[in-house]
Amino acid sequence: MSKRDYYDVLGVGKDASKEEIKKKYRKLARQYHPDVSDEADAADKFKEVKEAYEVLSDQQKRAQYDQFGHAGAQGQGFGGFGGGAEDFGGFGDIFDMFFGGGGRRRDPNAPRKGADLQYTMNLSFEDAIFGKDTDIQIPKEEECETCDGSGAKPGTSPETCPHCQGSGQLNQEQNTPFGRVVNRRVCHHCQGSGQIVKDKCNSCGGSGRVTKRKKIHVNIPAGIDDGMQIRIAGQGEAGVNGGPAGDLFVVVRVQPHEFYDREGDHIFCEMPVTFAQAALGDELEVPTVHGKVKLKVPAGTQTGKTFRLKGKGAPNVRGHAHGDQHVKIRVVTPQKLTDRQKELIREFSEISGNESIDEQHGNFFQKMKRAFKGE
Repeated sequence: MSKRDYYDVLGVGKDASKEEIKKKYRKLARQYHPDVSDEADAADKFKEVKEAYEVLSDQQKRAQYDQFGHAGAQGQGFGGFGGGAEDFGGFGDIFDMFFGGGGRRRDPNAPRKGADLQYTMNLSFEDAIFGKDTDIQIPKEEECETCDGSGAKPGTSPETCPHCQGSGQLNQEQNTPFGRVVNRRVCHHCQGSGQIVKDKCNSCGGSGRVTKRKKIHVNIPAGIDDGMQIRIAGQGEAGVNGGPAGDLFVVVRVQPHEFYDREGDHIFCEMPVTFAQAALGDELEVPTVHGKVKLKVPAGTQTGKTFRLKGKGAPNVRGHAHGDQHVKIRVVTPQKLTDRQKELIREFSEISGNESIDEQHGNFFQKMKRAFKGE
């Protein structure tokens, strides 16, 4: 089978610049590299892309290819995997793409921030409304005071790992059909630290860290709601190699209340009233989280009617105004009546008939009557 034109392989024109050719090659190499591609013919495509790039990226080879085509390229011995396969020409570009830079590696002994911690705190409904100061105890890893975090026995010091020379990584070279591939792995002798502790600290066993239970003061702001979290800077795990400590995040879980419901800064509740109170009106004493207040219920109040008590809700956690408390009226129908009460209710029903209902719900009952008549 004849070879495809190198320019077509890379998807560039014959006047493409060297930078454009390199950009296309990097894109296709990433797409067809056998280690990352699931395509069945990825290896063949990768080989084809690499071969085209080796020719077109070299000014002299490109000129010969433009003049003589594939025959000229093969005659010069630079096509396919001839001569230059040992250094895998251009593999450095692929290494940059997959590993973040050819010779660049992170210093294993550089300072690193410690891990963040999370603690779940249960709060009562009232404590979430008004806030509180409290102390919690959490287990956390801290730098060993005996060895100052080095992991080495006092009077000794960690030694540079002789296997990775302190880099924390080992290079393993392997010859493949695509050239010599260098795999970089974490050094298993020092676990990537770049150092080996021969005489381990008795307090931490060579880890440089010990687990302790630490008391931490937490200020719960008024108005905090379920699911919110409080960040306490610097109270997470200790940093590594002198790096800063992580943070502690306290997640709040608010216990439900038997009388109140809460939505944001607003509080909701139901107030049961008798038929007489709803019909004649009354002044109720309503509990709120801020104390009892008077609520005037006008005569003729229907069940489900909601009244707003302004400013009697929860304070806004960011310091804004308070929310409101919404009181929903629920008319309670008596289940046990004396004979005298039944007699009075029958008398009331006979006197009232349907007049009071028609007056208050005329439109509704007119529609219902028409429905029964089939209108």
